[in-house]
Amino acid sequence: MVSAVRTDPFAGAILQVGVLAALAGTVGLSAYGWLAGLLFGVVTVAALGYGLRRSGADRLGPADWVTLTRATLTGGVAALTVDSFRGPIAVPVLVVLAAVALSLDWVDGQVARRTGTTSALGARFDMEVDSFLVLVLCGYVADQVGTWVLVIGAMRYVFVAAGWVLPWMRGSLPPRYWRKVVAATQGIALTVVAAGVLPRPLALAVVFGALALLVESFGRDVGWLWRHRVRPAPRVLPAAPVSPAPAGHGSEWTSGTRIVRQPAEVGGRRR
Repeated sequence: MVSAVRTDPFAGAILQVGVLAALAGTVGLSAYGWLAGLLFGVVTVAALGYGLRRSGADRLGPADWVTLTRATLTGGVAALTVDSFRGPIAVPVLVVLAAVALSLDWVDGQVARRTGTTSALGARFDMEVDSFLVLVLCGYVADQVGTWVLVIGAMRYVFVAAGWVLPWMRGSLPPRYWRKVVAATQGIALTVVAAGVLPRPLALAVVFGALALLVESFGRDVGWLWRHRVRPAPRVLPAAPVSPAPAGHGSEWTSGTRIVRQPAEVGGRRR
């Protein structure tokens, strides 16, 4: 078990180096691109290894390997995006990598369901890869549509950070298919804009539409968490203390109220 937990994520690092080497040999990568891709690979390996140990799983499932492949492609997109800050890059290569990664998002879900290997770790891994790919694509298209597009990529991380401050934001959300549709729409819209095939007004409209869907989806989730938050139990006031009976008196004291005994009659006479 220990060996599998250590080697399975490490295979992701090997795949990541392979993707970066292929990019360097075809379109060229600067040292900054290599650094960004390798850093992403190291973080992925560390996070995945931690997730495996915490979940008690002994190895990655079939769907997790598909997600790991998506992660390495995302690392390639990140490397090209970092290079784009320094000069022109091979945009078609970036678009192809992003498109394949988005397509595999559907594949890993199908594999998990058909093989009966769905898991909380796999779902979380899939979500993190999706979120980072959207963030990277936002960083690339920011030069075309404006830096405000980074709101799309940052929204999920802001949602998570809010849970650190507001405990009710850490509740479990019910499954909702529309949430998956919105997430896929973000990646598709950003990839189309990144391809540079749309005029700027239309590109702006596409990104604004994606943002509107995302705000609606997150807003609905926040509203659901607020309505189903755990409310504190009402405060129960302590009961009034029972006063002890005064010594030497033939009376009873209970809850602070004096009850006086009436003298009994014996043989028609009081005693």
